Amino acid sequence: MRFKDKVVIITGGGSGIGLAAARKFIDHGANVLITGRRKAQLDSVTAGSSNLQGLVADSSDPEAATRTVAAAMDYWGRIDIVVNNAGSGVIQPLVETNAKSISDIFAVNVAGPTLLASAAIPQLAKTGGSIVNLSSTYGSKAAADLSLYAASKAALEHLTRCWALELAPKGIRVNAVASGPVETEFLRERMGLSDKEITAVKEQERRAIPLGRRGVPNDVARWILNLADPEANWITGQIIAIDGGLVIT
Repeated sequence: MRFKDKVVIITGGGSGIGLAAARKFIDHGANVLITGRRKAQLDSVTAGSSNLQGLVADSSDPEAATRTVAAAMDYWGRIDIVVNNAGSGVIQPLVETNAKSISDIFAVNVAGPTLLASAAIPQLAKTGGSIVNLSSTYGSKAAADLSLYAASKAALEHLTRCWALELAPKGIRVNAVASGPVETEFLRERMGLSDKEITAVKEQERRAIPLGRRGVPNDVARWILNLADPEANWITGQIIAIDGGLVIT
């Protein structure tokens, strides 16, 4: 019960890594607010749980941050941990890049986490809380046709370091998990790939990962909890790669 009575916000928490982390936090005594764009999905995963609440919110919406913080405060009156998990991706050659594709991915992967972190600072300062950002192997590893996604995650990693310096005097820790490929619906729902494309990408990734498999949500979720753990109180400004060794290839 290492998170007993703590209050956690997880964006994009209706499925995948976000939902796995939410369930682990609850197992350890926390109250969790998850956000997502699909009301039916949120209603389904929160049904029957007083410790898990859902809020329909799109991380690309500038108004979502203040609504999310207000909802957590209305439910439980405090905020201890913010997990910026919601993310967007795109496989797009440079020659096809346009202003909208740039704006769309940075709105979710950079602006959304920044606005939520900013909105939560007053409450996190009261509780000596922490922020965990979800990055990617490609925040530090170059890849063809992933320049927009990779650049947005690189930006999030540097934001993590800068926020850690800025917020340390307030007693707020900031870290990030750089996840490798995980078995979720990300490739279909967020990258818009076809079944054939998904199969090809997964096979390519399996061959590239030294440990020989794609991850599962709990592989990453447990490290979100480890970084958020109050006993990890001398860790800040760090990017932890959880990717089966992909980043070193």
